Amino acid sequence: MRRPKTPLKAELPLILFLSVLWMAVWQSFDLGTFILGLVYAAVIVRVFYLPPLRGSGRLNLLWGLVFTGRFLWKMTMASFQVAFLVFFQGPKVGGSITSVQLRSHDDFIVTLVGHALALVPGSLVLDVDRTTATLYLHCLDVRNDDDAERIRRDAMRTEALLIRTLGNRSDVAVVKAERRLGRLSGLSRDERGRPVETRSRAEDDDGGRIVGGEA
Repeated sequence: MRRPKTPLKAELPLILFLSVLWMAVWQSFDLGTFILGLVYAAVIVRVFYLPPLRGSGRLNLLWGLVFTGRFLWKMTMASFQVAFLVFFQGPKVGGSITSVQLRSHDDFIVTLVGHALALVPGSLVLDVDRTTATLYLHCLDVRNDDDAERIRRDAMRTEALLIRTLGNRSDVAVVKAERRLGRLSGLSRDERGRPVETRSRAEDDDGGRIVGGEA
C-alpha cells in the first residue's frame, strides 16, 4: 500500500514530540540529543506508514514552553518523591489505580497526555479507553480519595496545557470556558459519588436538574 503524501507542516508536531520523547528515554536534555531525535523522528514519520492523525494544524509556542517547564519541574520533584518513598517506606509504599476522563477525544492529544503522565516517575498508564477518552493511571502513595482527586486534577491540567499548545479550537474553547467558570470538566467527586437513583424522569425532561424522587 502506497503511503499517502502528507505535508511536512502537518507532521511537525509529531516529529517534535518524538524528539522530546527520545531525550526523555535517554535522560539527556541537550542540543545534540534533540537534533539526533529530530533526525530519527523525521525518518520514522516520513518513511514508515503511520495511521493518519487529525492534527489541529496549530502550534502555540508560548503554551508549549509553559507545558515543557511544568513537565520538567514535575519530573524533578517526582524523582525526589519516589526516592524518598523507596528509602523511608520501601515495600510498604501503596499505590492505587485512578481513572481520568479527558476532555479531548483526539487520539493525538490522548496519546500525548498518556506519555506525559507516564514519563513522570511514580505514575504509569495501565490502560486507555478510546471510546470515552479515559486513562487508567497507577500512581504511588495514594492513600485516600483526596489523593486520587489530586492526581485527576493534575492530569487534567496537563491535558489543558497540551490542548492550548496543540489542540483544536473546540477543545481550546472548553479549556477557556473552564478557566472562566473556575472548574474542571467532568463530574466533581461529590457528583461521581451521588447514586443514580436520586435522578427522576422529571429532571431528565427538565434539563437534567437534580431533584428528589425515584428513577
